[in-house]
Amino acid sequence: MNDTIDSLTAVLDKQRAACLAAPFPELAQRRTDLKALRAAMQRYQDQLTEAMSGDFGRRSTFECKMLDVLGPVLQIDHALSNLKRWMKPQRRKTDLLFLGNSAKVVYQPKGVVGVIAAWNFPIIEAVGPLVTALAAGNRVMIKMSEFSPRSTEVLRRMLAEVFREDQVAVFGGGVEVAQAFAALQFDHIVFTGSPAIGREIMRAASANLTPVTLELGGKSPAIISHSASIEAVARSIAHGKAFNSGQACVAPDYVLMPAEKIDEFAAAAQRAFQAMYPNPVEDREYTSMASDRHANRVRELLEDATTKGATVISRGEGDGKRIVPLHIVTGVTPDMRIMREELFNPILPVLACESIDQAIGHVTARPRPLALYYYGSDSGELKRLTRDVHAGGMTVNDWAWHVFQCDLPFGGSGNSGIGSWRGPEGFRALSHAKSVFTKRPWFPIGLFRPPYGNPIQRLTMKIFLGDIE
Repeated sequence: MNDTIDSLTAVLDKQRAACLAAPFPELAQRRTDLKALRAAMQRYQDQLTEAMSGDFGRRSTFECKMLDVLGPVLQIDHALSNLKRWMKPQRRKTDLLFLGNSAKVVYQPKGVVGVIAAWNFPIIEAVGPLVTALAAGNRVMIKMSEFSPRSTEVLRRMLAEVFREDQVAVFGGGVEVAQAFAALQFDHIVFTGSPAIGREIMRAASANLTPVTLELGGKSPAIISHSASIEAVARSIAHGKAFNSGQACVAPDYVLMPAEKIDEFAAAAQRAFQAMYPNPVEDREYTSMASDRHANRVRELLEDATTKGATVISRGEGDGKRIVPLHIVTGVTPDMRIMREELFNPILPVLACESIDQAIGHVTARPRPLALYYYGSDSGELKRLTRDVHAGGMTVNDWAWHVFQCDLPFGGSGNSGIGSWRGPEGFRALSHAKSVFTKRPWFPIGLFRPPYGNPIQRLTMKIFLGDIE
């Protein structure tokens, strides 16, 4: 397949025709498709892992398999277990005025779904939405990142073994192809990436009135309570910042914690990082920054912070190239770039915060994050954060594990995204909920037709609206 604008249009036409020919795949067909995809993921797990690592330069083999391969497989298993219930039409109540008739909602495939994946977790961000789209009975076109060429080719080869082009197709290509892809007349678009690009996707989709699901990013805070165990918190957050070298949309971006515990936390987090990666330069399980540009940005951010008075605590500079260990930054001020930009790297700013009110005020004064983390045992604090602070999702006493729960939606709020492509909410997002009302033959609907003013009409108005003086 050529990754050209003409090829995009040609495949969309094929998939659109296939939708018209088979508009509602039955349960058995959907299950067959999902099982075939699961088997392919198992067969290709090593090839996918090698491709992702090659695209990065060096990426943890275990992290590749745990998130990008195991994640979609677990999602398939969850869909297979729940698909019959998700597809079943839902009975609804009729209004009292129409008592005796029937009402239901039928979940109908939307048609052709466009999926635009990001570079940091290229397989799960392509295959995850694909799983839900297939479960909902759709056809799918996937646009991979131009920064993931090896992953694109392996995924394309794998899916071509399982699906015809008129059902699932994969595209690579650069910015021009991506822009053309977003402008196609899809029935739904699922995008993973930055808020800035998300706005462009939404703008392009609006020309066709195409609904969108946007999984974006943001500065996801970790709030550490006075009641938390510093050693346990440090191990969790160090892992969150080391996983994929912090190149994850749900990585803890910064920490809010009591001032008197900052030094203890910084030392404990460094110990935790060292325990996981005694020599990050030589350890093949420690992921590199994805490009020279991303690595250079780390150095620029740290230089900006130190120039403005921050203190940086780290285990060295890595290899001076793309291997960057954990850097904890204290003495942080709002004018520093590390507090104005989403980090997406192993830099961890730590800010003093003395109360839950102060923490809530800090978070709610800024764009809504994709994730929110609370460490502590104070039920009152937890209730307030859960109820009063908007975020895409939340994990308590650890980081990001809400993302691994297949029955939970995963998506953003406000600046961090729109909607979810996972679980029952994802199935409904990629389905059209069609209202179906069936009038019984005996129901006297004619009583509500002209000429108006008959006794039944007057009585109905009186019952529901009351007397009018």
